[in-house]
Amino acid sequence: MTVSQNNNPAHRAAQVTESGGPVRISVVQPREPGPGEVRLDVKASGICAADAGMAANPKPAYGFPITPGHEVAGVVAEVGEGVAGWEAGQRAGVGWFGGSCGHCTACRSGDLVHCAERRIPGLSYAGGWATTITVPADALIRIPDGLSYEEAAPLGCAGVTTFNALRHSGAEPGDRVAVLGIGGLGHFALQFAAAMGFETVAIGRGEDKRQTALDLGAHHYLDGSAEDAGKALRAMGGAQLILSTASSSKPLDGLIDGLTAHGRLTVVGFDGEPLQLPLDKLVMHARHVTGHITGSPVDTEQAMRFALATGVRPQVQTVPLEQAAEALKTQQAGQARFRMVLTTDR
Repeated sequence: MTVSQNNNPAHRAAQVTESGGPVRISVVQPREPGPGEVRLDVKASGICAADAGMAANPKPAYGFPITPGHEVAGVVAEVGEGVAGWEAGQRAGVGWFGGSCGHCTACRSGDLVHCAERRIPGLSYAGGWATTITVPADALIRIPDGLSYEEAAPLGCAGVTTFNALRHSGAEPGDRVAVLGIGGLGHFALQFAAAMGFETVAIGRGEDKRQTALDLGAHHYLDGSAEDAGKALRAMGGAQLILSTASSSKPLDGLIDGLTAHGRLTVVGFDGEPLQLPLDKLVMHARHVTGHITGSPVDTEQAMRFALATGVRPQVQTVPLEQAAEALKTQQAGQARFRMVLTTDR
């Protein structure tokens, strides 16, 4: 037995129907939630760099068609058996974290996002580039009043990733923190870093990005195409944290010089290439290199509340769901400013 608000059968999804095929709009039937599941009517869904890989997956775990999308905001439409705390009409979303097993060591330790059987919308089951999505109830995020659906969606992945990476870095208010890259992740990171009280340094490529970085909250801007950013950071006294949000790992070996003793390089954006770092510069100065990914639904809710309290907001370009293919190309070309978000209202 499910509790339903709006069970409209005429739902749509942006899908890839065959290996190597294009993204096309299809009419889909909503999947009724089973025990422990909830179905959302999707209002907005962000486009992340990882979605391109999902769309190109030749062997999707749940088969074809592929429906990407793991930055989802909408309204609870149906609640499955055994689900407590959720009812039709509530504002809710789902991010990169799309459910956990509940019984592995990570889950039993409270580290849900590193569950050995972690599920991801668009990868483990049909994602949010659609007007409907059915997800495990434990993956749901409560969206507070004051955030639009278009603003809430990117916080489920890019937002919570940078928020958690900063607050768990060991850096304290007043410390110098550098952010490499001013894109979908970086524009969140700069805002969060400034709002957390860090002396924030933006590192980009090109003088044309300076004003944008300062508008996002950076106190300083370093043009990595015109100067050695690692040396410039060292001349400033060094950074306690360098948060790399850029898709390229090439600049990181030089940036190590910009860390203080015991400083930390945290990578949240990457291109899959091997990381080449001079080990002597790590060992001699007790520096750390770490990676970071996403957060739990509770983490995301905290990121949303923090964003509301401090004025942090994603800068998004909204396009109708029917233009998903074009929006994905815009994102892949690095032309989004700064997050593409699909909307379902016609």
